[in-house]
Amino acid sequence: MAVERTFSMMKPGVLSRRLAGEILSRIERKGFDIIGMKLMKIPRSLAQEHYAEHREKSFFGELVDYITSGPVIAMILEGENAVQMLRVLCGPTRAVEAAPGTIRGDYSMHTQLNIIHASDSVEAARREIGLFFKPEELIDWKDGNNGWI
Repeated sequence: MAVERTFSMMKPGVLSRRLAGEILSRIERKGFDIIGMKLMKIPRSLAQEHYAEHREKSFFGELVDYITSGPVIAMILEGENAVQMLRVLCGPTRAVEAAPGTIRGDYSMHTQLNIIHASDSVEAARREIGLFFKPEELIDWKDGNNGWI
């Protein structure tokens, strides 16, 4: 199994609903190493670049409006098969498909107001990490347990 880095973002609804601690706790309990994390307000230009693949879709404007409507928590997570593992933990993007027990299944009612972003591939994770973090903002640390809890 390969150790990977992935990008995740708790969206404005997480902070407004005071769920950041619960979601962060689930991510940590799964065994991810958090190597980068920051609270930020995303500029509209960055939001448009982040969601560039959706530019021609009807919901693009709403997506950009939502992600720029309040603060987010951007994170870089590291672990074995991190991209796929985080996607499973988050559950499907569509709210009606997200099963209870997943982050989206437990906390999302509306697909457009989804509460967490998770990169969908290793390539997307690299691109998104580069958009939101500078290399010097990452802290590559080990807890002495070699990632096993």
